[in-house]
Amino acid sequence: MPRESIRTKCVWSPLEPEDGLRVLVTRFRGRGMPKSRYDLWLPALGPSERLLGCFAGLSWREFSREYLREVWASEEIDRKNHTIKNHGQKSLLRTLRYLSRRQRVTLLCHCDEDAEHCHRHLLRKLLLSSKLTL
Repeated sequence: MPRESIRTKCVWSPLEPEDGLRVLVTRFRGRGMPKSRYDLWLPALGPSERLLGCFAGLSWREFSREYLREVWASEEIDRKNHTIKNHGQKSLLRTLRYLSRRQRVTLLCHCDEDAEHCHRHLLRKLLLSSKLTL
């Protein structure tokens, strides 16, 4: 297994044994989604409600920059989100990195399987980057 074993999928794609730990990284779980579709839900690693609301009006570059800024932010994000708070996202990132060194981790989102522009790809890249230290 590679040093970090992280992949991405649509949460509705077929369940496969090689998925390992299935982690839903969306702000909202989704109405009617059975808990059997994922092992762990980390809403704080999804884009904020504000960013989700303006996604269609942003370029992918603008969205990416804003999403990554949010991941590294702390109290500012909590004040803007009424339902889910973003406490400890840096700890969550470190935890996922740690877990990915011991088993396969699959990051899940509602976007289509072949969607190129999805925050789960940005999150995977961040988890594999040297910016995140344990």
